[in-house]
Amino acid sequence: MKGRLPSNVPLIQVLADRDFRAIWYVGGVHEICRRMELFVLTWLIFDITGSPFSVGLVLAFNNLPRPIFSLFPGLVADRFSRRKIIAVAQIIKTVVAVALLALILKDMILPWHAYLAVCLQGLTKALDDPARRTSILDIVGEGRIVNALSVDQISNTLGKMIGPLLGGALVALPYTGYVGAYVTVLVAHIITLALITKLHIPNLQRLASQMEPVWTSLSESVKYAFRNQSLLAMLYITIIMNALAFPVQQYITVIGKENLGVGAFLVGVLTTAEGWGQLTGAALMAASRNVKMHGRIFAIGSTAVLIMVMVFVWSPWYSLAFLLLVLGGVGQAGFGTMQSSITMLSAPREMRGRMVGLMSFCIGVGTPVGAIWIGYVALQSSTQLSLSANAFAGLLLILPAVIFTPLVKRPTEQLPA
Repeated sequence: MKGRLPSNVPLIQVLADRDFRAIWYVGGVHEICRRMELFVLTWLIFDITGSPFSVGLVLAFNNLPRPIFSLFPGLVADRFSRRKIIAVAQIIKTVVAVALLALILKDMILPWHAYLAVCLQGLTKALDDPARRTSILDIVGEGRIVNALSVDQISNTLGKMIGPLLGGALVALPYTGYVGAYVTVLVAHIITLALITKLHIPNLQRLASQMEPVWTSLSESVKYAFRNQSLLAMLYITIIMNALAFPVQQYITVIGKENLGVGAFLVGVLTTAEGWGQLTGAALMAASRNVKMHGRIFAIGSTAVLIMVMVFVWSPWYSLAFLLLVLGGVGQAGFGTMQSSITMLSAPREMRGRMVGLMSFCIGVGTPVGAIWIGYVALQSSTQLSLSANAFAGLLLILPAVIFTPLVKRPTEQLPA
């Protein structure tokens, strides 16, 4: 097959595919840019307001578009050119970056500008995610999807590490500051646009769902999810994790600055810690063969992240906090890779874009509510108590899905559509 080198190693087979490499590069540069932008805006908000609640609002606004719009981009991804969808989303991000850079240059930036920017970033992510993830499956096929998503997870993780580290370094330097950081963000957006022109995504035959009315098509995908107990359990745990566990990533800024007493650069370094663990976990899965028990890995990863949050926030030492985040990152690799794998492998091909949209909807339902709730509890008590108590609640809430559904007991399977 074109662009593919003979090898029995799944990781090398995936990377030898020229079309996969192209979409992998797009995702990698985009994630560096996205994470850097979120870090810079979060630090800016905390600089202006000094409020943990305001920091939580960055995460809330970033994920607010997901429950509102994410089902429709999934439907769009099933019906229209995925390459064009990815390009439109990237153009919107670039325009927003230009506007923010202009506001920073004129010293007119206000918190609501940042909230609007991260909200638009969230909207484009809701548009981009179903198209890009289902494109990966179109390119590599079902047999290599876990390996491909693990490689994709590696680039996402590198973005999660490089973005905040670069953003923190640029903000901390007196001769660059927020202006230098946002010039870099804009350059990264332009590079991503250039890479999108190199994408080649197979134009697979779209099936009957293209001809169905929109609401019929969406309702069929929701009904299918409710019939597949493993898929439903995964979506339920996704809501819990995004509400009660993953907001800790947003509060690393607060923990680092207030509890550990470090500045922008070292907070950026601390933000990379989860990434080291995710790289380790993703590399192991990228090299694995014939993974069947996706749900089991997903549940173990979820549990590891929740336990990490409960302990990390109370660390009195920077080095221990870093190590705990690394361990949590290994769990996140299992969670993230298997979340996408279960979503796509559980659904018929003509329904996969909508299922990724449904997954994005569940992320969006959990994250804004969780971020605002954790921020509110932090105002009433402390950031540490709020994060650890909510993570413990999350641990209790995922137990029914682990115990009473086939998620961890059976291999991932499709039901008749």
